[in-house]
Amino acid sequence: QVQLVESGGGLVQPGGSLRLSCAASGFNLDVYAIGWFRQAPGKEREFVAGIGWSGGSTYYADSVKGRFTISGDNAKNTVYLQMNNLKPEDTAVYYCAARTGRATVSTRDYQYWGQGTQVTVSS
Repeated sequence: QVQLVESGGGLVQPGGSLRLSCAASGFNLDVYAIGWFRQAPGKEREFVAGIGWSGGSTYYADSVKGRFTISGDNAKNTVYLQMNNLKPEDTAVYYCAARTGRATVSTRDYQYWGQGTQVTVSS
């Protein structure tokens, strides 16, 4: 059974950091790309970062470049999103998703989705 499980969300003050995890099971990440997306209340789901598993190429939305880092651990079949210097506008439910081939920015390209983890940035 294919499954993606996110964890690591929570409440953090502006300027703080969180590390999200996306644990994959039921499929081989060697041929899948992983994307992180987020959805704030009343807004569409948007691309945050992506990683091409086999090659390790990484991609970021302009809004998070220099603050977020996506990485993977093949042995653990897990992808991470390190988020630094968090801002209130980063508040959203964060989802990881998987697709065959390269990471893309469109939600329609991804076959598998996790249930999401809430990130709230507030003082």
